[in-house]
Amino acid sequence: MENIALLLSGGVDSAVALHMLREQGHRPTLFYILIGPEEKEAWNCSSEEDWEVCQWLARKYDCKLEQIDLHHEYWDQVVKYTMDKERRGLTPNPDVMCNKLIKFGCFEEKIGHEFDFTATGHYAQTAIHNGKVWLATSPDPVKDQTDFLCQLNYQQISKSMFPIGFLYKEEVREIAVKNNLINANRKDSQGVCFLGQIDFREYVRRFLGEHPGRVIDIDSRKIIGEHKGLWFHTIGQRKGLGFGGGPWFVVKKDVKNNILWVSHGYSPKDAYSTEWYMEDFHFITENPWGEDGGEHRIMFKIRHTPEYNPGTISMREDGTWGIKSDEPIHGVAPGQFCVVYDEEHRLCIGSGEIRIF
Repeated sequence: MENIALLLSGGVDSAVALHMLREQGHRPTLFYILIGPEEKEAWNCSSEEDWEVCQWLARKYDCKLEQIDLHHEYWDQVVKYTMDKERRGLTPNPDVMCNKLIKFGCFEEKIGHEFDFTATGHYAQTAIHNGKVWLATSPDPVKDQTDFLCQLNYQQISKSMFPIGFLYKEEVREIAVKNNLINANRKDSQGVCFLGQIDFREYVRRFLGEHPGRVIDIDSRKIIGEHKGLWFHTIGQRKGLGFGGGPWFVVKKDVKNNILWVSHGYSPKDAYSTEWYMEDFHFITENPWGEDGGEHRIMFKIRHTPEYNPGTISMREDGTWGIKSDEPIHGVAPGQFCVVYDEEHRLCIGSGEIRIF
């Protein structure tokens, strides 16, 4: 019998992952990871309720449960990354880095190395291709979470187990209801886990404060207002701008001069991109194209959506990888992860941080 560590969150997905493992004859050791804020505040997430659910599940399935405190590591690594990117006018993804650095990183260093596999409730799969382990997509296009796992390395993905990765969300709920799991109808968590009901803008304000600057119409070059800080806005944003005479779209951020560039209309061409390149492109398993310097057909995502976008990837003269999308893509923002898949969007090849030409 394999020695398995299962990361339990209190949500229905990891609960059903536990059920599936027990059905298969495994008795995993359960771990609940604490990654809340440095200080106990009213805006913390429902960690006490999560822990109670985890204890109930441990009793029901007769498994050992431990609590692992990684909140210092989270704040030293993930929050530092997030605030640094925001300060530089980029668009970070804390969830991607939490998986890479904390759930499959610090946990592995502290505890996971003692186990054969680390299991989670992610909607993803692994597949053997050309004798190696690859990150593979879930059949549920809405819930597929490979884009959140796109920065894992080969060692991490080789040790990963995704017991519910072949299921659709409704099937997971059905299993939970059928087996009378206490959290069968619990709502899925939304946003950055420890923020609770606090808006991400408020979270950023606590760390970076405000830095007012001009808002300029990119077409007329006229000043139309003032922003409170570039880090409160993302490329492609339309809602929540608060400028009259709209609608307005955020099309560019000039960090050096602290200018927010916007464009007028419902769908301005300035809000779309067809080409960009990526810094530090990360192959999860290996480079499937080897030394071939030509263009390769791929599918890709720049945000968490059910749709995959068709395009090509090729290596540029400076060694970075460039993307050409078949269709204009709305809201391509520097700092976002562009996640690359094979042409059948079956295997997740890797990801890199977007930079605009």
